[in-house]
Amino acid sequence: MSDTQTRAVPHSLGCTCGTRGATLSADGAWLTPRQVFAASRHIVETIRAAAAKATITVHRLRGQVSVLEGSGGNVAVLVAPDGKLLVDAGIGVSQPMMAEALATLGDAPIRQLINTHWHFDHSDGNAWVNAAGASILAHENTRTRLSSAQHVEDWHTDFPAPPAGALPSDVFTTERSVDFGGTAIALKYYGPAHTDGDISATFGEADILHTGDTFWNGIYPFIDYSTGGSIDGSIRAVEENLAMTRDSTIIIPGHGPIGNRAQLADYRDMLVAIRENVATLKRQGRSLDDIVAAKPTAAFDAKWGQFVIDPIFFTELVHEGV
Repeated sequence: MSDTQTRAVPHSLGCTCGTRGATLSADGAWLTPRQVFAASRHIVETIRAAAAKATITVHRLRGQVSVLEGSGGNVAVLVAPDGKLLVDAGIGVSQPMMAEALATLGDAPIRQLINTHWHFDHSDGNAWVNAAGASILAHENTRTRLSSAQHVEDWHTDFPAPPAGALPSDVFTTERSVDFGGTAIALKYYGPAHTDGDISATFGEADILHTGDTFWNGIYPFIDYSTGGSIDGSIRAVEENLAMTRDSTIIIPGHGPIGNRAQLADYRDMLVAIRENVATLKRQGRSLDDIVAAKPTAAFDAKWGQFVIDPIFFTELVHEGV
């Protein structure tokens, strides 16, 4: 029996609260890691249930920029005299805790929301943020994804289209500059990376970069091939992030703690090395089971393999794109 048939995969991309599921289906058949990753956890329901109880932690950075952590992806908040701008919206069921955390940053209303990409742990809160008075801006591909039902094969999960108020009302193609209360935010499209709609948001004066899910600090990332992502695109995006930053830059990852350029470079080096390891084995004609058994991620697992995407599943994701 192969290693890929006996290991289970952790249950959530949005929290660390779950346990590993069983490796047998109801009829006694062995499940692959991807099937376990989806079937044993009911991934969306599990993440939403955790988000409904999660504490939202506020990290104040600089230049009136803060980060809210605890509802899906990291949410950046810029506070101006007459309003707040959010980068990503977290998960909708976190609304009461998100509103409470936002109130600690002042009573100015939410005026603007920017989505870094379409995934629900970053955009599920769009509806309530829009209802609170915010307009929504994103890349055109993000609006396209949110405008219709999406299927994520590696989660075995279907996502219905959200209500009309959750859709971005304004989109761009390559770059956009936003002036919010006298603060400039530069938005840039990466090209297909984690998905086909990923953008960065740079708060230039404060020297802060929000990377969305093109950077997972200290953990293996998920790559969504179903909606345009790839390992090669993910590596290109990290190179762009490195080119946009300097040692003083505060880097907000999609997931994981607030980071810096050295950590971003470590992330790039990890992706490049594992991609080459997997590609070399694949060129030798090895099967996926043989590649997993060779442990091409072994040198990085102690640091990067302790969250939701475990070494086996990340090996599969890389294998899919080389």
